Amino acid sequence: MGVIETLLLTTAIAGVVGTGVGGLIGALMQKNSNRTVSLLLSFAGGVMLSVVCFDLIIEAIETNVGLPIVIGSIALGVGIIFLLNHLIDKKTNPEVPHIGPDHPKTADDLDELIHSDHLGQHYSQRDNRFALFIAGIVMACAIALHNVPEGMTIGASYASNNGVMGSAALVLAVLIGLHNIPEGMAVSVPLISGGMGKGKAVLLTACSGIPTIIGALLGYLLGDIGAVGLALSLGFASGAMLYVVFGEIFPQAILMYHSKLPAFFSIIGVLVGLIIIFA
Repeated sequence: MGVIETLLLTTAIAGVVGTGVGGLIGALMQKNSNRTVSLLLSFAGGVMLSVVCFDLIIEAIETNVGLPIVIGSIALGVGIIFLLNHLIDKKTNPEVPHIGPDHPKTADDLDELIHSDHLGQHYSQRDNRFALFIAGIVMACAIALHNVPEGMTIGASYASNNGVMGSAALVLAVLIGLHNIPEGMAVSVPLISGGMGKGKAVLLTACSGIPTIIGALLGYLLGDIGAVGLALSLGFASGAMLYVVFGEIFPQAILMYHSKLPAFFSIIGVLVGLIIIFA
């Protein structure tokens, strides 16, 4: 199997299969445990943070293109993902009844984070097809903003290892697949609750993982064009993931389960990441 084929297969399993499995679990159970999801997200976020900070960013610096380029690409990744998320939130939040002035300024559940609650609201109101289509596009864009950077970290790590699926890329793929399971549950549950058939909801949920593949391809192709491209790819993907971890995953995990446990699971995740990288 070729380099690109291996990369696409790996990220397809992490993205499409991960969210699809989550969607199937959501369809069968139609409920989830905030405690379990919170701790899973905290642990995965900790490992992602460790891999980004102690592997991907270090590799970007070691390309020797200059620290300003690395820092600039990280800042660009943070800024673009934040801005796009802000625009989507500004558009959708006023349309969801439970998100009012007293609501936390960040998502406190997975369905809010990926805006499946927004689509579910339109389904429950039995809105016309055009309104449902627009809400579906919005949700797809919100999911893409999380999955594309996740895929880019795999692709950039793959490129930095000369087209060999190293331990960092494999670990990221496994973690992203695990992270996508509760995310898939958050997609399918409100769709089914809003009246969509279970089979269609699971299929749509699995398709929501496709942006992971696109991100991996972008990360690899950009990282394969030379030292500057590799630094930009590693830096941008790292910045985007830092925003997703600190701006969304950690706050959401704490809001979903009010306890010190998410913090401890995050720290355990960081330590496990160090073991994976340096052991």
